[in-house]
Formats: sequence, C-alpha cells, structure tokens
Amino acid sequence: MLTVFGRATSSNVQLVMWAVGELGLAHERLDCGHVHGGLDQPDFLAMNPHGKIPVLRDGDTVIWESAAILRYLGAVYGDGDAFWPADPAARAEVDMWAEWGKSELCQRFTVPIFWSRVRTSAADRDHAALTRALEAFDAELAVLEQQLKGRDYILGPDLTAADIVVGHLLYRWFTIDVPRVPRPAVETYYDRLCQRPAYRTHVMVPYDVLRAEGA
Repeated sequence: MLTVFGRATSSNVQLVMWAVGELGLAHERLDCGHVHGGLDQPDFLAMNPHGKIPVLRDGDTVIWESAAILRYLGAVYGDGDAFWPADPAARAEVDMWAEWGKSELCQRFTVPIFWSRVRTSAADRDHAALTRALEAFDAELAVLEQQLKGRDYILGPDLTAADIVVGHLLYRWFTIDVPRVPRPAVETYYDRLCQRPAYRTHVMVPYDVLRAEGA
C-alpha cells in the first residue's frame, strides 16, 4: 500500500492524490503540514530534508516533490498506457505539457493569485500586483485554450499525467472570486474533469480553512 504524507487541502498533495485515484492504487494519506504540523519532526525530515509535502512512501522507496512523485507513479503503475506512455517520444509529449503546467501555469497561479486572493486579507493585498498576475495567468490559459480545441483532454481522448498537473489547479481557479476572461474550451475541459470521481474526491476540496481573515 502507498502512503502519502500531506494534508488534503494542499494543492500539491491533491495533484498526487488525484493521480493515485485515477490509477486505482491502494493507499493511505496521513495529514501533516499547516494546522496538522509534523514537518519539522525528525522522522519526517528523514524522508524529506526540505520539510515539505507531499511525500510518497512505496515500500522502501521514498519520493518528495509532487511532479517527481507523479512521474514515478506513471512509470511504475501506469502500464505504459496513455497516462504515461512507454514510447519515449509519446512520453516526452506528455512530459512537456506537464512541465509547462508545473513551471508556468502553477507558478503564475498559486502564489500570485490564490495566495493573494484567499490567503491574504484584503487590507494587506497588493491589488495592482494581483491585476498583473491575472493578466499573466490568462495569457497562459490562452495557450491552453488553443491546445484543448477539438480535444477532450490536453493530448487527445485520454487523460494523461499532463492533465493531472494542469487540471488540478482549475478547481481553485474557477471557484475563487476573481474576474475571468471567457475561455470556452478550458471551461468545457474543467467541466469534464469535474465528472471524474477521483477529481471530485481529491481535488474538489473546500479551502475555507486556508482563507485569511478579511480575505
């Protein structure tokens, strides 16, 4: 059985848990981080010296960093199918979009937008910076919009690891109170993700506990 260390309200933990759910893997998730604490304990630091979640333990194998965990799960449990293809060229195509999702889309959303709008009180918020962040994020969504036209998922008819990285942040994007430019293909894609049981269970997690007073 896999063990995932990390709280349900962590977006990076949600990325891992959604993958675990899609792959149908037996698992347990142990709350740690934020209000649960535990990240500075010797046992945890022995697994991840950076003191961050998520951490995956699979037998004697311990992995930290959500994207590294995702690649491991795909390689070991994805059976070389569309989720994480065995063919190196096909796998690279999935990995390129996954890397873009992690390095560009997530970076432009999580701290500049989500933290600003949800985890910072309105009195302390830099509204000009938030406006700029929304514009920068929408420029990335415009790229995703073009990629999704005529496709159910990022690379075609099947869900892949790229969708896990990109799609997990859309729940928060579409449920926070910010102005959004209409992106029909992205909206349809998000609606499709919401129909997946693993997405509903592991990603569509209320985040009110993270909301700052006055946010």
